[in-house]
Amino acid sequence: MIRIEEYVAKTVGIDVAAVLATLRLLDGGATIPFISRYRKEATGGLDEVKIAEIAQSATVFDELSKRKETILNSIEEQGKLTPELKQRIENCYDKTELEDIYLPYKPKRKTRADMAREKGLEPLAKILMSQQYGDVEDKAYRFVKGDVKSTDDALQGARDIIAEWVNEDEWVRNSVRKVFQYDAILTSKVVKGKETEGDKYRDYFDWSGPLSRCSSHRLLAIRRGEKEGYLKCSISPADDDKVYEKLNRRFVKNESESSEQVEMAVRDSYKRLLKPSIESEFAAISKEKADTEAIRVFAQNLKQLLMAPPLGQKRVLAIDPGFRTGCKVVCLDAQGNLLHNETIYPHPPKSERHIAERKLQKLVEQYKIEAISIGNGTAGRETEALVTNIRYDRKIQVFMVSEDGASIYSASKIARDEFPDYDVTVRGSVSIGRRLMDPLAELVKIDPKSIGVGQYQYDVNQTELKESLDRTVENCVNQVGVNLNTASKYLLTYVSGLSSALAQNIVDYRAENGAFENRKELMKVPRMGAKSFEQSAGFLRIPNARNPLDNSAVHPESYHIVERMAKDTGCTVQELITNREKRESIKLENYITDGVGMPTLLDIMAELEKPGRDPRSQIEVFSFDDSIRTINDLKVGMVLPGIVTNITDFGCFVDIGIKENGLIHISEMSGSYVSDPSSVVSIHQQLKVRVKAVDIERKRIALSLKE
Repeated sequence: MIRIEEYVAKTVGIDVAAVLATLRLLDGGATIPFISRYRKEATGGLDEVKIAEIAQSATVFDELSKRKETILNSIEEQGKLTPELKQRIENCYDKTELEDIYLPYKPKRKTRADMAREKGLEPLAKILMSQQYGDVEDKAYRFVKGDVKSTDDALQGARDIIAEWVNEDEWVRNSVRKVFQYDAILTSKVVKGKETEGDKYRDYFDWSGPLSRCSSHRLLAIRRGEKEGYLKCSISPADDDKVYEKLNRRFVKNESESSEQVEMAVRDSYKRLLKPSIESEFAAISKEKADTEAIRVFAQNLKQLLMAPPLGQKRVLAIDPGFRTGCKVVCLDAQGNLLHNETIYPHPPKSERHIAERKLQKLVEQYKIEAISIGNGTAGRETEALVTNIRYDRKIQVFMVSEDGASIYSASKIARDEFPDYDVTVRGSVSIGRRLMDPLAELVKIDPKSIGVGQYQYDVNQTELKESLDRTVENCVNQVGVNLNTASKYLLTYVSGLSSALAQNIVDYRAENGAFENRKELMKVPRMGAKSFEQSAGFLRIPNARNPLDNSAVHPESYHIVERMAKDTGCTVQELITNREKRESIKLENYITDGVGMPTLLDIMAELEKPGRDPRSQIEVFSFDDSIRTINDLKVGMVLPGIVTNITDFGCFVDIGIKENGLIHISEMSGSYVSDPSSVVSIHQQLKVRVKAVDIERKRIALSLKE
């Protein structure tokens, strides 16, 4: 039996020592962000992705070990556990192989073979399998008694037993798997009478293709159509006869009458038992692979969305646009607090444009607004045109912001807790404003599945999706760092080492005692133990703290190193941060100890160069083409500005300023071959796209990046 660290090392492809160190840290309560940032010496510098793979592989090992224990107990209770079988099970680390070993012993509903055995027909099955006798009728006649009424009954029962033997043969199952692996064809057909109702699945009404080359999005679409009752799909080898030939070569020994019975049993076994079983297996495997790819794309998109450039702490006027119901306007201070809200009606049917313009002018002046954030939904373009044509008493930047998920947030418990005295329209406008100021801090309050960057997110494994997205949010939050004195409870919850209860305690302590002056003060927060402090402190920032390291990613456990560096160079910590020459004079090898290696020292120096630096890029103002308002304005060949809103494995969707997003198919992303759209574009990237085709009836727009 191999140890867990050996299994994980082989699975993930990492040195055993690094795996063992990582597993010890995880078992000790360390989080993935903490390990990847502050324990590089122990892990050999593993990043969040590899550490997550180690954790996941360890979970698989534990589940496999538990399954083996269950199987061993089951076989032992049957009195069939031999030393050889026990050793084989204990040394098996492949889930499929383990289930194949267990199959002959696995309790199951009474089968046709079980009923034949109860009738005493197993000896006849063994006689037929030996294939040494010609007159099978004579052999079968001896078993005609009791519930066996005829020789046909006897032969049928014997064939049922043989069919089960064939089905439970490991070589057979692996052989059929190989055929499916290389030659399986996925076929989908429309359910008769559902053609009109299931029109959105028209592309798959009569479709087939190699399963091995079926893309994630296509397989998930077919499976969704099947789940909704519009499609029937199946997985089958391209040629079943080749499978029969392969199985017959193994079981059929000659041309005797016995051999004919065996051949019949083999054919029945494949059709009735083997093929459906392996088809189900491959349906599950292919679905799992499609889920994994869809989740990977979703997590990648989510990371790009969360790491979108922030405007920062500026006074913002936010507008949730609308026609009949008006535009909901809110004014926020630099910390995102709500100062004022009202509704204006610049668009039809009321068309109070001049009143709205004067009101916006007054609000900008009264609340010293520095930027305006406009939701990109209904009436968004019209509101942008209104806002940009107004003369203000200062320079105002205007941004269009994605509304995806804003309505979900505004109706959530989080929003009700934040704004108990305001309705959903005000809450939604506040969210639009705060998204501009800090997308990460605001979007963590919304279920990632509602943010609009997924692909078949409701069709994939929901547990795995949640784990992946939660891990993505956690990594982004800790990569950026969190302002300890302004962060909401919901943002603090994603900080390494902080539970929801501890995050609430921090907010309560802050409300009662005022802003934190240093990181050490965290230890005064109720339930903040040494472990939680260790895991969280390095990711929490205190701007303008007396100790400048409190606003950096340098962990408190390393403050003494920086202080020693400053002392050795004859300056203060602050001077060390601002004086490049003094930093460059430091010889890092002088500070290496048993617990501190070069990776930590290099990270410290990088942080001293730009303490508390936000890794996100700078925000840029963007404008759509003013001449394009609806899909009817589009003409093939137009070149338009656009923003990437979603990336899938078949291309990306681009907002060009109208209700319908356009699609850049993966084949239109470059003049050369593109295997992964995310290697070419990113979420919120600003592009110039060419209109390739417009289908007004189906409201589809094809775009291209070529030329």
